[in-house]
Amino acid sequence: MTDIDKYLSFTLTMFLAFGLTFEVPIVIVLLVHMGAISVEKLRAIRPYMIVGAFVAGAVFTPPDVISQLMLAVPLWLLYEAGIIVARFTGVRQGAATETSHVDTD
Repeated sequence: MTDIDKYLSFTLTMFLAFGLTFEVPIVIVLLVHMGAISVEKLRAIRPYMIVGAFVAGAVFTPPDVISQLMLAVPLWLLYEAGIIVARFTGVRQGAATETSHVDTD
């Protein structure tokens, strides 16, 4: 493999990894808004997400600790930010039933 192939492969892998990382809050908010998952469930799986962030950092980055932290920590913080935003924008269980019982006299 030539040097340019290695460089392009590395660059594309980094773009893909960091691009997907910054989509995490959007995906979380959409899943909560659609009712596919609750904020409480996202909080319950938080430890698994942290481990998954560091595994993703180890897989997608070069084999050094600094690169792994540069991917894993933002992924973790964006997951937390997604939970915070989803808590305010998510569908509330009581709100859906309140609007369905409105009389139209």
